[in-house]
Amino acid sequence: MGKIKSKLVKRTSKILIEKGIEFHKEFEANKKILGNTMPSKKLRNQMAGYLSRVKKQDEEKQLKLQNIGKPILKNKNIDKSEKKDDRRRNETR
Repeated sequence: MGKIKSKLVKRTSKILIEKGIEFHKEFEANKKILGNTMPSKKLRNQMAGYLSRVKKQDEEKQLKLQNIGKPILKNKNIDKSEKKDDRRRNETR
């Protein structure tokens, strides 16, 4: 199955999130939260999967926003010969 979801799934999940229902990253937990409120199992499972993916994406966005401005650590296991080559390249410029 592809990642394209119907408008019904996206719209309904957005409404549920706006209502303040707390969902999780795990599919099974979201499935239990939705319970018997959905008209069919297929729709419930699609919504639970979509909501778990949305939660994961939100967490990744939050991590990226927190890491903005922090320096990226360079690999400390570089050979000395590689460092010399880099210095030579920089000197010729």
